[in-house]
Parts: sequence; structure tokens; C-alpha cells
Amino acid sequence: MVDAPHRVPARTVRLRSVGDGERELQYRVVHGYRRAFRMAGEGPALVLIHGIGDSSATWAELIPDLARTHTVIAPDLLGHGASDKPRADYSVAAYANGVRDLLTTLGIESATLVGHSLGGGVAMQFAYQFPERTERLILVSAGGVGREVNPMLRLVSLPGAHLMLSALRLPGARLQVGLAVRMMKAMDTDLGQDAPDLLNLVDALPDETSRNAFIRTLRAVVDWRGQVVTMLDRCYLTEGMPTMLLWGDRDSVVPVRHAFGAHEAMPGSRLEIFEGAGHFPFHADPGRFVAVVEEFTRETAPADWSRERWRELLREGRPGTAGGRAGSVRERAVERELREVSERSAT
Repeated sequence: MVDAPHRVPARTVRLRSVGDGERELQYRVVHGYRRAFRMAGEGPALVLIHGIGDSSATWAELIPDLARTHTVIAPDLLGHGASDKPRADYSVAAYANGVRDLLTTLGIESATLVGHSLGGGVAMQFAYQFPERTERLILVSAGGVGREVNPMLRLVSLPGAHLMLSALRLPGARLQVGLAVRMMKAMDTDLGQDAPDLLNLVDALPDETSRNAFIRTLRAVVDWRGQVVTMLDRCYLTEGMPTMLLWGDRDSVVPVRHAFGAHEAMPGSRLEIFEGAGHFPFHADPGRFVAVVEEFTRETAPADWSRERWRELLREGRPGTAGGRAGSVRERAVERELREVSERSAT
């Protein structure tokens, strides 16, 4: 049985204005490629990882408040924002390596990772590859904990996606899409909640280089059947690592039921549901988002990783193990996901 979502007592959080210095991008060259990032504040490190097609700008209004208590680092992932967009490896594992290498150049040995959408998958992969450098996980509408995903993303993963994305840049196309977005919002659909933010992602792909990087990234995690990468079979490894899941209950990209499945599969995790919010709950209610993150980091101790405990978890909860809570929880989550896929296929 999944615990009820945790709720922070209602209170007003006034976000302070963003200073020019906190908006400014900085750069590091790593492996020959320019990596852009924003950095502000002092204290324990908090890394904000954006979603596919997005950039560190998505966090810009939150950074000043989070920087009151943390050293905040918000990178533009390779292929995104102001970072270089080479013909390169855009897998989730490669992104996790890139975050590690950027943090190393900045002299940061460990951090709390906040990942949104694709960035949630990157954060989980980082924790899996580098548990000794991960203090906490905060997963926001994260990919990688279920197969289901918005049909539009499955469509863009198909051959010919370059032509479709290019067509959105034609004169008049932006106006028509904008009208459709306003109609969806007026009809109060779930997709209408997310459509303005998703439209901004299209605007962030102005040239062929950007679109190529976007499609390469998408195809690494999504195909015509849905999400390709899942961390459900390794979620038991978060035992002992403070983990929080944040989701909007009207998410049209990654359904909120993924949050409940991940919550069940991650021992000791905390679940926060933002009522009325879509795929970008930190945009829908930034004050609450800041309050929840600050409370979580304040009231939990960083993970105390040990090689011995990691070995025990792998032996006790690895696939095929019949006993143990970690294995049974993981198996129930995977079985539920497979049933959902089967039911969708039947209809």
C-alpha cells in the first residue's frame, strides 16, 4: 500500500526578484565542448537538471531563493540551451557523466540532485552511477519510472521528425499552434495546463543543430511504444538515500500514476502532489516548490553511502530474488506497469 502524499503546511512564500548576476550564464569547456551553467549562493550543493529541449532558464526565477541556503548549480545539458550541440552521445548515462564532470571542474564533490522530466532520469542515473556523490534525490515529474509518455513525444521519435519540427518554424505555423494552445487552456484540458511550456520548448529549437540534438536525446529514451529507459528495476537501491517525488496531478506528459509507482518502489521516499499543476509544478506554484525543497533538505541528512551496504542491496534485491522487501516492492511495481501496457494494447 502506498503512503498518502506528504503535505507541507500552507504558507505564503514570497519569491525575491532575480538579480542580473544570478541570471548570467557561466561556461566551462569539458572534453572539448562548451558547457553552460548558472551558479549562485553558498552552502550545500543543489544541482537543478532541466528536461528535454529545455535549459537552465527554466529554473531562473527559483535560483535566487534556493541560493539563500544552497550553492545552486543549474547546467544546460549538452545539446541544450547555450551548451554546445555536437554529434555525440545523448544517452541518460552520458548526461550523468557530464553532470559529474562539470561538478568536478567546479570543485563540488557531492550534491542534492533536483531533476525535472528527462532531468529526473539523469538524476536517478547519476545516483546509480555515483552514489557516493549523491546526497539526496528530488524527482520532479521524472521520466524513467514507467513506459507511458505523451503520444506527441512518441510521434517525434519516429522517422521524419526533423521535417515536422522544421515545419513548426514556417511563417504562420507558430500563430496556428498558439491558437490551438489557447483553445486547450480554455477547455481546461490536462494538455492545456502544459501546452504553453511545451510550446516554449519548440521555440528553443531555432535551427537544425538544435533540432538534431533534441531528436537524438529523445530517441535515446523514447520510441513509438513509449519510454525506453526505466529505473524501476533499480529503485530499491535508493534505500537509505533521502528521496522526494514531486508531481502535478494534471501532468499530461508523464502521468501522475508514475509518481505513485515510483513512491512504492523507492523505500522511504516522500511524495508531494501539486493539485491542479501539470508537467511543470515548479512553474505552477514556485513558492510552494521552494518551501518543499528547503524543508526536505533541512530535515533530512545526506545519504551515508558505503560499498558494503551497496553490495548487500544488490545481493538482496537483484532481479530474480524471491525474498526481501526491496525485491517484492520492485516486482509489484514492474508487474503493475506491465499490466497497464497490456491493457492499453488491448484497447
